[in-house]
Amino acid sequence: MNIWSSHRLVALAAAILVSATAYSPAHSQSQPEFFRGKIIRLIIGAAAGGGYDLPGRALANHITRHIPGNPKIIVENMPGASSLIMTNYLYNIAPRDGTVIGMVNNSIPLEPRLKVLTRQGGGAQFDLEKMSWIGSPVREPHLMWAWSTAARNIDDMRKRKVIIGSNGVGGDNYTLPFLANKLLGTKAVLVTGYPGTNDTFLAVERGEVQGGGTSLLNLMANRSDWFRDGRASVIVNFGTERLQELPQVPTAIELAESDSDKELFRFFAMKFEMARPLALPPGVSPEVVKALQDAFDNTMKDSGYIAEARKIGLDVSPLRGVEIVELVRAIQATPEPVVQRLRDLLAEADRN
Repeated sequence: MNIWSSHRLVALAAAILVSATAYSPAHSQSQPEFFRGKIIRLIIGAAAGGGYDLPGRALANHITRHIPGNPKIIVENMPGASSLIMTNYLYNIAPRDGTVIGMVNNSIPLEPRLKVLTRQGGGAQFDLEKMSWIGSPVREPHLMWAWSTAARNIDDMRKRKVIIGSNGVGGDNYTLPFLANKLLGTKAVLVTGYPGTNDTFLAVERGEVQGGGTSLLNLMANRSDWFRDGRASVIVNFGTERLQELPQVPTAIELAESDSDKELFRFFAMKFEMARPLALPPGVSPEVVKALQDAFDNTMKDSGYIAEARKIGLDVSPLRGVEIVELVRAIQATPEPVVQRLRDLLAEADRN
């Protein structure tokens, strides 16, 4: 599933060569003086109005109060290839002075190892360990859920077929039920073609499918009454640990029987720990990085931000920049046999 055409890669390479010397690292002004009067571009690697855009705009509304010099912030959207296009732009073309921040898809930190977006890995033109990480406003594991008449728990899904709607091969709402079938013994029947989570909800109401996969935010923001009233049930949490809101729902790591299966789910789950990661290109001065990391940390405690986040149904469960760095290192340190096994399973999912 190679979503990068050769002409797009050539165009990007040309753009990189043209602009390679156009920008220099941030100069050594004090933090307030550097940011005062500046405009920071927050580029979101997804379309407007979606699950990345809303948290990004909520953050932009409040973080400027905590950045020295109180610069203006404008939000831009650069969708495409699960934010691979935006990440390549951020790393290779964007100014390296702290005036451009990217919110990347949570699959991006896995991509150089996993090579899902481009099977040969050539599309990932960045080094994660050379980037600077500001933080993630939320940790957001993927959940598989089902209409309660079809299944209420993992044992039910192991006993009978449950029709699960998804947007298509490659998305988490396809990949994770596929992995559950292969490694946890479930009997999900995957039906593709639903563009978004709400389309899957409507398909359940029409009786076309019996469940789906998404985040807790999407479930609670759109169909909380289903789960409150017991009409639908969350079956599996694909994160690293159980959710406080759903303590009865096991993780896939717990449910996996072998150590190798547990390691595979643990590797994949790391991306959900940094569900909306904010990154800077390489070469930004340490002082500027620290200023933006501190601003992010303070915004996460800002009553105005917390109120807006709750209004849009966003859980305030941030991850600091230094914690993202640790996760990136853990991803890089994962043994190749674990990564290769997951890569092989994802390739099998593509063929089905």
